[in-house]
Amino acid sequence: MAIGECSDMTKTHLIAALAALVTLGACATATPYQAASSGTRGYENQQIESNRWQISFSGNSLTDRQTVETYLLYRAAELTDQQGYDHFRVVLRETEADRSLVSSGYYDPYYSGFACNYAFYGRHGRLRGYPYGFRRSSAFGYRSGYGHGYRSGYGHHDPFWGGSYDYREIIRYEASAEIIMGHGDKPDDPAYFSADEVQANLFGKILRPETT
Repeated sequence: MAIGECSDMTKTHLIAALAALVTLGACATATPYQAASSGTRGYENQQIESNRWQISFSGNSLTDRQTVETYLLYRAAELTDQQGYDHFRVVLRETEADRSLVSSGYYDPYYSGFACNYAFYGRHGRLRGYPYGFRRSSAFGYRSGYGHGYRSGYGHHDPFWGGSYDYREIIRYEASAEIIMGHGDKPDDPAYFSADEVQANLFGKILRPETT
């Protein structure tokens, strides 16, 4: 394989990978105010008694905690209004954070140009006097061609036994509450909320799904 062909192949794969990332980034948005369904996040309701409900709102990793809790409160007010009540009392409320680690990058020997380096240096990498597969590394002087599929400070990597991975933490918030609905003016108690006032005050912060 010629050096020029390797360079062209690497550039082609790199451009394709970058295009895919741009497309993914453009499509990724925070969870809007919507009912949860199969494959989508949003709010859910469960009636417990005639005037007692369990509600929740779950967001994706781009939806911050404040937004999730705001949507939950708005849903409580909206549901109270839909059921013909005037106010609601929050008797139980909590927010959970679902944390997980996901790979944010995989060391692909063809995207990275390893195939080109291997073809150029040969099996034992002796072209420039670096035996046993060692190559120059900008940070630590040399990089070994023999690794075990993890990211390390010394840049060890084996493209055949496993890739090098970078990880990032993903956090998804879910807020839930149990509410009791009532008629008339709300009591002078911070646990009670007026359904109309909550909807009026939070309306400008509610982002609904785009319509086509």
